[in-house]
Amino acid sequence: MSPAIIELLVLAGIAIFLIMRLRNVLGTREGFEKPAVQEAPKAERPSFKVIEGGEDADILDNAEKGSAAAEALALMKQSDSSFTVNDFLAGSKYAYEMILMAFENGNIDDVRDFISEEIEDVFDQVIEDRRSRGLVIEAEYLGTRETRLMDATFDRDTGWAEIAVSFSAEMTSVVLDGDGKVIEGDSKQAKRQKDVWTFARDMSSSDPNWQLVATSE
Repeated sequence: MSPAIIELLVLAGIAIFLIMRLRNVLGTREGFEKPAVQEAPKAERPSFKVIEGGEDADILDNAEKGSAAAEALALMKQSDSSFTVNDFLAGSKYAYEMILMAFENGNIDDVRDFISEEIEDVFDQVIEDRRSRGLVIEAEYLGTRETRLMDATFDRDTGWAEIAVSFSAEMTSVVLDGDGKVIEGDSKQAKRQKDVWTFARDMSSSDPNWQLVATSE
């Protein structure tokens, strides 16, 4: 056997070895797989109960110390002792998915109690416009990457509280015409969805529910 052939065989063996190592590290994919979506981990703070004048980790985990938002959150907690920022954000994350998917699927009946009349009117108009044109949206929520408090305000006189939350999520969405033909989107291609939603509540009321009152990108 000539030296040239031996050299080629050696190189081929090395190439096969490297490919097998690469497959072991990266794995293999067959067909479409949903991307693994994980919410960005939040640095943990030690849990402690706040004494008068002390720092509140529940607030400082989510708002800058001394900011107007932090002060508003502190007033909310004074107004309602059961309110915590972290619990609110966890609930808002669930509400975001539930309301967004109800809107995408064209039926918001189950979420009307969680949206203001203004938002309800806008959603109804958009859904009716789709229906009149024979369009259908098929969407699947893949997961939330990040939930972050953006701002908070509180009116001492009325007890009216508002909290703006930024959401970053992934989903698939396609638009179908009357014949079921895809005219927009790709069911196998995840897209990033980013929104800032503002939730409001009258904290002087016994009703603990927050409502979506504004949306923006």
